[in-house]
Amino acid sequence: MPRSIWKGAISFGLVTIPIKVYGAVEEKDLSFRQVHAKDGGRIRQKRVCEKCGEEVEFADLAKGYEAADGRMAILEKADFENLPLTTTKAVEVVQFVDEGEIDPIAFDKPYYLEAEATGQKPYVLLRNALKESGKVAVVKVALRSREALAVVRVSGDVMVMQTMLWPDEVRDASFAAPPADVSVSKAEVAMAGMFIDQMSGTFAPDDFKDAYREALETVVASKLDGVEIPESEQSTSGETNVVDLVAALRASVEAAKARRAEEEKKTEKKSKAS
Repeated sequence: MPRSIWKGAISFGLVTIPIKVYGAVEEKDLSFRQVHAKDGGRIRQKRVCEKCGEEVEFADLAKGYEAADGRMAILEKADFENLPLTTTKAVEVVQFVDEGEIDPIAFDKPYYLEAEATGQKPYVLLRNALKESGKVAVVKVALRSREALAVVRVSGDVMVMQTMLWPDEVRDASFAAPPADVSVSKAEVAMAGMFIDQMSGTFAPDDFKDAYREALETVVASKLDGVEIPESEQSTSGETNVVDLVAALRASVEAAKARRAEEEKKTEKKSKAS
């Protein structure tokens, strides 16, 4: 079981729900060290002060903010711990909204919320109320002394808190939009719709895998064992300059139909074998 990273309470009107917060995800990437290519020796980086030239111990480090005029504000650990925040140990519900109102691009990190023993009943109350209303709770919370905007939503039997970017941290996307005079025909849209129909299905996360990480693990294992690295299969499909969108989409639909038929045959064989 993972360790909780934060303890506090959800403030739900006059109801308080004591909770523990856990990270909901963990990265699976391989971790590499910087080494000398010649002999594999690890590279050690020194922290050197550019003013006095002395090597600085980790315990003597502080965070500094340099102003535009060159002045430096040095902040210590106590400065961050004593920030005048009202949400230091509380998840304050400020609004309930439909989840569809929030652009997913604003979502950041997810966390699981677990009720303390004394908070299980109000936890279930809020969870069920959110589920039945179809709403999410917009909250303010200070994780590791930094205030964040977040939403609390229901996932199965658990409430999840997902931190959000502040509005001024999301870039304006208008620069990426195609020119207004670019248009497509009804036939092209209809053919694209047919392709979407052929490729539609129920999302099953376990059907997907990180091919890059698996390939990288194979390379690392080969290096460790001193054996030849297996050759990768190169894609034979080159870039094409698509001029006739309808023709290209029609070919895509036919290929999707053939792939679906092949998958159905494999499923049928498996069910007969079992």
